[in-house]
Amino acid sequence: MSRAKRGGLTVLRKGWLRAVAKGAAVLALVPVVLTFLYLPSFVHPVSTFMLKDLATFSGYDRQWVSIDDVAPVLAHSVIMSEDGQFCSHYGVDLGELKGVVSDAMAGEATRGASTITMQTVKNLYLWQRPFTTLRKVVELPLAVYFDLVVPKRRIMEIYLNIAEWGPGIYGVEAAARHHFGISASKLSRRQAALLAVTLPNPAVRNPGKPGRGLRQLASIIERRAARAGGYVGCLD
Repeated sequence: MSRAKRGGLTVLRKGWLRAVAKGAAVLALVPVVLTFLYLPSFVHPVSTFMLKDLATFSGYDRQWVSIDDVAPVLAHSVIMSEDGQFCSHYGVDLGELKGVVSDAMAGEATRGASTITMQTVKNLYLWQRPFTTLRKVVELPLAVYFDLVVPKRRIMEIYLNIAEWGPGIYGVEAAARHHFGISASKLSRRQAALLAVTLPNPAVRNPGKPGRGLRQLASIIERRAARAGGYVGCLD
Protein backbone atom coordinates (compact mmCIF):
# COMPACT_ATOMS: atom_id res chain seq x y z
CA MET A 1 0.00 0.00 0.00
CA SER A 2 1.36 3.41 -0.94
CA ARG A 3 2.23 6.01 1.66
CA ALA A 4 -0.58 8.25 0.37
CA LYS A 5 -3.19 5.53 0.81
CA ARG A 6 -1.93 4.71 4.29
CA GLY A 7 -2.13 8.36 5.21
CA GLY A 8 -5.67 8.59 3.90
CA LEU A 9 -6.76 5.58 5.94
CA THR A 10 -5.18 7.08 9.04
CA VAL A 11 -7.10 10.32 8.53
CA LEU A 12 -10.35 8.41 8.03
CA ARG A 13 -9.74 6.33 11.15
CA LYS A 14 -9.04 9.42 13.25
CA GLY A 15 -12.12 11.11 11.87
CA TRP A 16 -14.24 8.07 12.73
CA LEU A 17 -12.84 7.95 16.25
CA ARG A 18 -13.57 11.65 16.76
CA ALA A 19 -17.13 11.15 15.55
CA VAL A 20 -17.62 8.23 17.94
CA ALA A 21 -16.18 10.25 20.82
CA LYS A 22 -18.49 13.19 20.07
CA GLY A 23 -21.48 10.87 19.84
CA ALA A 24 -20.60 9.28 23.19
CA ALA A 25 -20.23 12.71 24.79
CA VAL A 26 -23.66 13.78 23.53
CA LEU A 27 -25.26 10.56 24.81
CA ALA A 28 -23.60 11.07 28.19
CA LEU A 29 -25.07 14.56 28.43
CA VAL A 30 -28.63 13.37 27.84
CA PRO A 31 -29.23 11.93 31.35
CA VAL A 32 -27.37 14.86 32.92
CA VAL A 33 -29.79 17.32 31.32
CA LEU A 34 -32.91 15.17 31.72
CA THR A 35 -32.26 14.70 35.43
CA PHE A 36 -32.70 18.45 36.00
CA LEU A 37 -35.80 18.48 33.80
CA TYR A 38 -37.28 15.68 35.91
CA LEU A 39 -36.97 17.59 39.20
CA PRO A 40 -40.36 19.41 39.11
CA SER A 41 -43.29 17.33 40.35
CA PHE A 42 -45.43 18.29 37.34
CA VAL A 43 -43.02 16.48 35.00
CA HIS A 44 -43.98 12.84 34.45
CA PRO A 45 -40.99 10.92 33.04
CA VAL A 46 -41.36 7.76 30.97
CA SER A 47 -38.96 4.84 30.96
CA THR A 48 -36.98 3.38 28.08
CA PHE A 49 -39.11 0.25 28.46
CA MET A 50 -42.28 2.29 27.94
CA LEU A 51 -40.73 3.91 24.87
CA LYS A 52 -39.89 0.45 23.55
CA ASP A 53 -43.50 -0.63 23.98
CA LEU A 54 -44.62 2.44 22.05
CA ALA A 55 -42.05 1.84 19.30
CA THR A 56 -43.20 -1.76 18.87
CA PHE A 57 -46.89 -0.74 18.98
CA SER A 58 -47.39 -2.87 22.10
CA GLY A 59 -48.82 0.00 24.10
CA TYR A 60 -48.85 0.21 27.88
CA ASP A 61 -50.96 1.23 30.86
CA ARG A 62 -49.51 3.95 33.11
CA GLN A 63 -51.42 6.47 35.21
CA TRP A 64 -49.10 8.89 36.96
CA VAL A 65 -49.91 9.47 40.61
CA SER A 66 -48.29 11.76 43.15
CA ILE A 67 -46.49 10.03 45.98
CA ASP A 68 -48.90 11.88 48.28
CA ASP A 69 -51.68 9.79 46.73
CA VAL A 70 -49.96 6.44 47.28
CA ALA A 71 -50.57 4.49 50.46
CA PRO A 72 -47.38 5.07 52.51
CA VAL A 73 -47.16 1.35 53.28
CA LEU A 74 -46.48 0.68 49.59
CA ALA A 75 -43.33 2.81 49.52
CA HIS A 76 -42.29 1.35 52.88
CA SER A 77 -42.77 -2.18 51.56
CA VAL A 78 -40.78 -1.42 48.40
CA ILE A 79 -37.87 -0.08 50.45
CA MET A 80 -37.85 -3.06 52.80
CA SER A 81 -38.03 -5.46 49.85
CA GLU A 82 -35.75 -3.77 47.32
CA ASP A 83 -33.34 -1.47 49.12
CA GLY A 84 -33.30 -1.32 52.90
CA GLN A 85 -30.59 1.37 52.95
CA PHE A 86 -32.36 3.63 50.46
CA CYS A 87 -32.60 6.54 52.90
CA SER A 88 -28.97 6.37 54.01
CA HIS A 89 -26.88 5.58 50.93
CA TYR A 90 -25.88 7.94 48.11
CA GLY A 91 -27.37 6.08 45.19
CA VAL A 92 -25.15 3.02 45.54
CA ASP A 93 -25.07 0.65 48.50
CA LEU A 94 -21.32 0.19 48.86
CA GLY A 95 -21.69 -2.58 51.44
CA GLU A 96 -23.87 -4.69 49.15
CA LEU A 97 -21.67 -3.90 46.15
CA LYS A 98 -18.55 -5.00 48.01
CA GLY A 99 -20.25 -8.27 48.90
CA VAL A 100 -21.15 -8.91 45.26
CA VAL A 101 -17.58 -8.24 44.11
CA SER A 102 -16.18 -10.53 46.82
CA ASP A 103 -18.58 -13.33 45.84
CA ALA A 104 -17.70 -12.95 42.16
CA MET A 105 -13.96 -13.05 42.83
CA ALA A 106 -14.45 -16.17 44.96
CA GLY A 107 -16.37 -17.82 42.13
CA GLU A 108 -19.58 -17.92 44.13
CA ALA A 109 -23.09 -17.06 42.93
CA THR A 110 -23.67 -13.33 43.23
CA ARG A 111 -26.72 -11.65 44.71
CA GLY A 112 -28.39 -8.52 43.43
CA ALA A 113 -27.00 -5.18 44.63
CA SER A 114 -29.15 -2.76 42.66
CA THR A 115 -30.55 0.08 44.73
CA ILE A 116 -33.84 1.79 44.01
CA THR A 117 -31.85 4.73 42.62
CA MET A 118 -29.89 2.41 40.31
CA GLN A 119 -33.11 0.81 39.10
CA THR A 120 -34.59 4.25 38.51
CA VAL A 121 -31.74 5.46 36.31
CA LYS A 122 -31.71 2.14 34.47
CA ASN A 123 -35.41 2.45 33.73
CA LEU A 124 -35.12 6.12 32.75
CA TYR A 125 -31.96 6.12 30.68
CA LEU A 126 -30.51 2.65 30.03
CA TRP A 127 -31.33 -0.81 28.74
CA GLN A 128 -31.95 -4.28 30.15
CA ARG A 129 -30.02 -6.57 27.79
CA PRO A 130 -27.58 -7.20 26.14
CA PHE A 131 -24.25 -5.85 27.48
CA THR A 132 -25.41 -6.05 31.09
CA THR A 133 -21.89 -5.55 32.46
CA LEU A 134 -21.40 -2.41 30.37
CA ARG A 135 -24.78 -1.13 31.56
CA LYS A 136 -23.76 -1.63 35.19
CA VAL A 137 -20.55 0.37 34.61
CA VAL A 138 -22.63 3.28 33.30
CA GLU A 139 -25.38 2.79 35.87
CA LEU A 140 -23.20 3.25 38.97
CA PRO A 141 -21.98 6.83 38.38
CA LEU A 142 -25.39 7.79 37.01
CA ALA A 143 -27.04 6.60 40.23
CA VAL A 144 -24.62 8.63 42.37
CA TYR A 145 -25.26 11.73 40.24
CA PHE A 146 -29.04 11.20 40.29
CA ASP A 147 -29.06 10.79 44.07
CA LEU A 148 -27.00 13.96 44.45
CA VAL A 149 -29.39 16.06 42.34
CA VAL A 150 -32.82 14.56 43.06
CA PRO A 151 -34.39 14.39 46.55
CA LYS A 152 -35.11 10.91 47.88
CA ARG A 153 -38.86 11.48 47.95
CA ARG A 154 -38.86 12.49 44.28
CA ILE A 155 -36.69 9.48 43.38
CA MET A 156 -39.25 7.21 45.02
CA GLU A 157 -42.12 9.00 43.28
CA ILE A 158 -40.49 8.53 39.86
CA TYR A 159 -39.60 4.91 40.58
CA LEU A 160 -43.12 4.01 41.69
CA ASN A 161 -44.49 5.53 38.48
CA ILE A 162 -42.14 3.85 36.01
CA ALA A 163 -41.56 0.44 37.61
CA GLU A 164 -43.09 -2.47 35.70
CA TRP A 165 -45.68 -4.59 37.52
CA GLY A 166 -46.61 -6.91 34.68
CA PRO A 167 -46.50 -6.92 30.88
CA GLY A 168 -47.41 -3.41 29.80
CA ILE A 169 -48.36 -2.39 33.37
CA TYR A 170 -46.24 0.53 34.55
CA GLY A 171 -46.52 2.47 37.77
CA VAL A 172 -48.23 1.71 41.04
CA GLU A 173 -51.60 3.25 40.12
CA ALA A 174 -52.02 1.07 37.03
CA ALA A 175 -50.72 -1.92 39.02
CA ALA A 176 -53.13 -1.43 41.91
CA ARG A 177 -56.09 -1.08 39.57
CA HIS A 178 -55.04 -3.98 37.36
CA HIS A 179 -54.25 -6.49 40.10
CA PHE A 180 -56.62 -5.42 42.90
CA GLY A 181 -59.23 -3.15 41.32
CA ILE A 182 -58.46 -0.22 43.65
CA SER A 183 -56.40 2.97 43.55
CA ALA A 184 -52.86 3.11 44.94
CA SER A 185 -54.10 5.22 47.84
CA LYS A 186 -56.32 2.36 49.06
CA LEU A 187 -53.73 -0.42 49.12
CA SER A 188 -53.71 -2.55 52.25
CA ARG A 189 -50.53 -3.73 53.97
CA ARG A 190 -50.91 -7.16 52.37
CA GLN A 191 -51.51 -5.80 48.88
CA ALA A 192 -48.56 -3.43 49.21
CA ALA A 193 -46.30 -6.29 50.26
CA LEU A 194 -47.47 -8.43 47.33
CA LEU A 195 -46.73 -5.63 44.88
CA ALA A 196 -43.30 -5.05 46.42
CA VAL A 197 -42.17 -8.66 46.13
CA THR A 198 -43.36 -8.77 42.52
CA LEU A 199 -40.86 -6.14 41.38
CA PRO A 200 -37.81 -8.38 40.90
CA ASN A 201 -39.65 -10.45 38.26
CA PRO A 202 -42.97 -8.92 37.16
CA ALA A 203 -43.07 -11.06 34.03
CA VAL A 204 -43.48 -14.18 36.17
CA ARG A 205 -44.84 -13.01 39.53
CA ASN A 206 -48.50 -12.03 39.72
CA PRO A 207 -49.50 -10.16 42.91
CA GLY A 208 -53.18 -10.58 42.07
CA LYS A 209 -52.82 -14.37 41.94
CA PRO A 210 -49.85 -15.14 44.20
CA GLY A 211 -48.53 -18.65 44.65
CA ARG A 212 -47.37 -20.04 47.96
CA GLY A 213 -43.82 -18.77 47.59
CA LEU A 214 -44.92 -15.23 46.75
CA ARG A 215 -47.33 -15.20 49.69
CA GLN A 216 -44.53 -16.24 52.03
CA LEU A 217 -42.24 -13.50 50.73
CA ALA A 218 -45.06 -10.98 51.10
CA SER A 219 -45.57 -12.01 54.73
CA ILE A 220 -41.91 -11.29 55.47
CA ILE A 221 -42.03 -7.88 53.80
CA GLU A 222 -45.32 -7.03 55.49
CA ARG A 223 -43.71 -7.58 58.89
CA ARG A 224 -40.59 -5.62 57.95
CA ALA A 225 -42.63 -2.68 56.62
CA ALA A 226 -44.60 -2.52 59.86
CA ARG A 227 -41.31 -2.04 61.73
CA ALA A 228 -39.55 0.09 59.11
CA GLY A 229 -39.07 3.12 61.37
CA GLY A 230 -35.93 5.06 60.45
CA TYR A 231 -35.38 3.03 57.32
CA VAL A 232 -38.13 5.05 55.60
CA GLY A 233 -37.60 8.39 57.33
CA CYS A 234 -36.48 10.17 54.16
CA LEU A 235 -39.99 9.86 52.74
CA ASP A 236 -41.63 11.89 55.52
